[in-house]
Amino acid sequence: MKQIYLDYAAATPIDPMVLKKMEPFFKRQFYNPSAVYLAGRAVRQALEDARASVAQNLGARPAEITFTAGATEANNLAVQGIMRAFPDSEVLVSAVEHESVLEPAKFFRHRQIPVSRQGIVDIAKLEKMISPRAVLVSVGLVNNEIGTVQPLRDIVKMLNRLRKLRGSQGLPLYLHSDAAQAPNYFDLHTARLGVDLLSINGGKIYGPKQSGALYIRGGVRLRPLILGGGQENGLRSGTENVASVIGLAAALDIAQEKRPAEAKRVAQLRQLFIETLQRTFPQAVVNGSPKHSAPHILSVTFPGIDNERLMMELDERGLQVATGSACNAGSDEPSHVLAAISLGAPAIRSSLRFSFGRQTSQNDIKYALKTLSQLLKN
Repeated sequence: MKQIYLDYAAATPIDPMVLKKMEPFFKRQFYNPSAVYLAGRAVRQALEDARASVAQNLGARPAEITFTAGATEANNLAVQGIMRAFPDSEVLVSAVEHESVLEPAKFFRHRQIPVSRQGIVDIAKLEKMISPRAVLVSVGLVNNEIGTVQPLRDIVKMLNRLRKLRGSQGLPLYLHSDAAQAPNYFDLHTARLGVDLLSINGGKIYGPKQSGALYIRGGVRLRPLILGGGQENGLRSGTENVASVIGLAAALDIAQEKRPAEAKRVAQLRQLFIETLQRTFPQAVVNGSPKHSAPHILSVTFPGIDNERLMMELDERGLQVATGSACNAGSDEPSHVLAAISLGAPAIRSSLRFSFGRQTSQNDIKYALKTLSQLLKN
């Protein structure tokens, strides 16, 4: 049976070039990078070269990059690290954030920022929500379920106005963004984005799973979550997973190099999918923003259709798609993202997420749509 994978937002296959660069650090260059003998120092140099490479792609300094075991840890370090440093303050998170942002926020004074029906943060409402004790705002660059791209630069302009009003005596006001879904298709230059903290995830960019990094702008105050030997400038103790770090750096390099051409190609596939689907099943509703969307994620509601049954029927025909976030796949709870954009329970339970990647072809899209059409007519 033909197998077509349309769940690239959940996981990506590792790039052969990335794996090749990682291989020496599993066996020949296995040394602890904290060791002082020559072999250990050589591994330390490789680790720092990888840090410099990630920093260059983010327009940052190497000292501003902390390696983590994925974006979930990076998000937790950002939220909990800042809030532990400012325990009497408040964090604001968008209502459509990944659970790795929403859940740690619950340990502290927190509020959720409402979004429009397209999933875009309401900046005017956000501005009114920011009290003098707010220290952190967290808004993801690309939503992992509906693909909506947030207007970070406009949020930064608003935050800068408030920072000026606070003056030097007030609390800092930091902006964190979960960019796990962004590196394959978007510029991640942190100065241009205007963020203070940025999370990335190797498992979404054809790198190894459980690899990631948190950009922390110089001067940002936060406390570590993991204590021990003081690795990663004291922010993430534990012997570094050098192979994964090497893989993350290589994957990010490739993603940013391929970004312009791949973004254009995948956007065309997404548009082909939408246009063909709306001809064959006009009742289908595309969720998210028509204008401000990532090219690789497509959330669709099929009114009156049970999404889990449709997903399983597609799977039986070799098509792998998702009902929502992979991190929530085992939960009976309806998608909080779709609820936040005002979809009711019936619509949520009739929605599927299709996500595309480097191996997705026009023929894959045509086959998927032909199969969908057959199932929807039954």
